[in-house]
Amino acid sequence: MKRYLLAAAVLACALPAWAGSFAGTTGGATSAGSSASSGSSSGDDKVVLAARDDAALFVASEGTIRGVRLEAALRQLRERDAAARAASDLALAQAILAR
Repeated sequence: MKRYLLAAAVLACALPAWAGSFAGTTGGATSAGSSASSGSSSGDDKVVLAARDDAALFVASEGTIRGVRLEAALRQLRERDAAARAASDLALAQAILAR
């Protein structure tokens, strides 16, 4: 168990740089995140930002670990943007990490 947590922690530290470059190359996932964050000052962005830890675990576990905050953020992103509806859970989780 400690091995998995250590791997998740290491990946969580390394992923922001990789996810940033990934987000720059994926128009759909990035546009979902950037348009949503630029136009809204409500609690919507808080839901997505609160899902960062869950998103890191999801990416590090290759989709095995799905937290409730990540589920809420994925649902919210897909409700707001059609491009996010077409994106995979992994792509959206990586876009959340890039924020």
